Amino acid sequence: MIAFEYGNPSADTVLIQMVGDHDLASMEKEFAAIREKSTEDFRLVAIKADRWNQDLSPWSSPGVFGKEGFGDGAARTLSEVLHYCGDASKAYYIGGYSLAGLFALWAAHQVNLFRGVAAASPSIWFPGFLDYMKGNECKSGVVYLSLGDKEERTNDPVVAAVGAKIREAHDWLREQGKVCVLEWNRGNHFKEAEFRTAKAFLWVMGQRT
Repeated sequence: MIAFEYGNPSADTVLIQMVGDHDLASMEKEFAAIREKSTEDFRLVAIKADRWNQDLSPWSSPGVFGKEGFGDGAARTLSEVLHYCGDASKAYYIGGYSLAGLFALWAAHQVNLFRGVAAASPSIWFPGFLDYMKGNECKSGVVYLSLGDKEERTNDPVVAAVGAKIREAHDWLREQGKVCVLEWNRGNHFKEAEFRTAKAFLWVMGQRT
């Protein structure tokens, strides 16, 4: 996997984000949006997934968009991510948009490494994922969740459950003592993903637990 880095390579704060080809054109905008409002120096590492549906999915599942299904490559992807998190003196945050947001949530249940999770419009409709969350500990104490206010208005019954599931996930994480917020953005899933992700990272960076 290829990584694209932005910001100060020596910064003590490191933001980790899985991205796809569709994200790369807007990463400079996302970085600039974070830098404009952040009071601390940071490094943003954008790691490109070679196969989006396969590399970011925690387990196999039938497809919901078109014919392509979801693989079970998240564990392999996380092993790649950990190569960028080897300095124990740094503060690491993981985040992402859509399926990358789901991956970030899943990764925080695997390793006690990330100070915060910035899950912007995560694909929390993913079959079995909410049950997985409830059966396993989130090892990060800070979690940001967001969703567009039109995202649950879809004819696909699997994806339409995203609103109910993200509300339930938010309530569950708070019950577990996590610092967690659920923010609603205007629009559908495809509106201003880079700025929604920037907001997610800024919020988790601003928490002190």
